[in-house]
Amino acid sequence: DETGAYLIDRDPTYFGPVLNYLRHGKLVINKDLAEEGVLEEAEFYNITSLIKLVKDKIRERDSKISQVPVKHVYRVLQCQEEELTQMVSTMSDGWKFEQLVSIGSSYNYGNEDQAEFLCVVSKELHNTPYGTTSEPSEKAKVSSSALD
Repeated sequence: DETGAYLIDRDPTYFGPVLNYLRHGKLVINKDLAEEGVLEEAEFYNITSLIKLVKDKIRERDSKISQVPVKHVYRVLQCQEEELTQMVSTMSDGWKFEQLVSIGSSYNYGNEDQAEFLCVVSKELHNTPYGTTSEPSEKAKVSSSALD
């Protein structure tokens, strides 16, 4: 304008941490603010030392998320010998085979003894950045006869 002032049309929410950094040289970001928004402002103003600090903070945050121990859900499915191959080959949705336990041949099918097994399967539960977990589907998806 006529006084030499410039109007910079930027989001004041994300400018606060930039202004504070310029005032005292420390990066302070409110826990409700996304670091990526502050990074965007630092890049707009081309403040290279602040850009590096914010990128380091983002990397630190992301490494903490990835270090969360993986949780598993386990299911035990009972099946007969003739169903075993089909059951293991049709598992989906992230379920994987863990262990097979023979529980003997408790019945006859035609002229032959049929062995029965317990099949242990597992699925990972992944944590999201906001602390919730994605739940597995209700069943390990296998052929319906294998679940009986």
